Amino acid sequence: MLIGYARVSSAGQNPDHQVDALRSAGVAAEDIHVDHAGGAKASRPQLDLVLQRLREGDVLVITRLDRLGRSMLHLITLGADLRERGIDLQVLEPGIDTATAEGRAMFGMLSVLAEFQRELIAANTRDGLAAARARGRKGGRPSKLSPDQITLAQRLYDAGEHTVAQIADMLKVPRTTVYGHLNKRSADPAPATQNVVVTADPPAPVLRSRTCQTCGHEPTTRAEAAHQRADLAVMWLHPDPDHRGTVISRQHCRQCEPGQPAFDVACRVCGDGPILAGDFAELAENGELAEPVRQWLAGTGWTIAPDLLCPDHA
Repeated sequence: MLIGYARVSSAGQNPDHQVDALRSAGVAAEDIHVDHAGGAKASRPQLDLVLQRLREGDVLVITRLDRLGRSMLHLITLGADLRERGIDLQVLEPGIDTATAEGRAMFGMLSVLAEFQRELIAANTRDGLAAARARGRKGGRPSKLSPDQITLAQRLYDAGEHTVAQIADMLKVPRTTVYGHLNKRSADPAPATQNVVVTADPPAPVLRSRTCQTCGHEPTTRAEAAHQRADLAVMWLHPDPDHRGTVISRQHCRQCEPGQPAFDVACRVCGDGPILAGDFAELAENGELAEPVRQWLAGTGWTIAPDLLCPDHA
């Protein structure tokens, strides 16, 4: 049985040319699945469905390799998994069929070349940003918030009547975006190391205390205390630099909350969840959850696939 998969990077792009190519290759219209997702996006529900549907003897048909894999590692892992399950892969451009030895060899070579090209692009981008910084220009993505929205977020936060989650919901952006802009207007010292829980297992229930257990900051006003309780209700997950594969779970107040990178692990239903910092965040931004993070989420009752769901909605 032939099963086709197509992907475009956004809802505004048209997948018809991929669908037409798959139908010309003999794939029935009802067996073609289309995702609208960026190259590094973690959630690809139609690809997940395709991988569940495929059985031994089936053939997965795609138009190009970059429509299937998020990275070289993901592509090779998928290819190996398909081979182990007795499923062939056909790539219409430039014509690869893993049912043949030549096709398997070409698949491996193109995977390496695709990753090499990606690394060259990343290196050129880094060089360009370094040159721009040397000339006093700032690179990176444009802000998701306008200057007026940033001012409004800061005013709401300082007033002590709205939590970061409420402000983010009001502005239709992730919590990490609001945290990032608030960090630019407040001190961001390195978090203290005392009272840090280092664990590979789920942490004990968090006590809603006024005092930050990470840096020891004590709020001085009722408004600040209300804010601090809301901030300390959010769990941050850090990689432990001294113990590979271990999660450090911390709570942060405004005085010690980490800067970027940060990645919001949000339940699909309620939008709540921990925030990843450091290498965990960088990996998540590239579409992958680190294995220690997966273990932490699973241990606390989260459902990871096909959607992220917190214990209350799993």
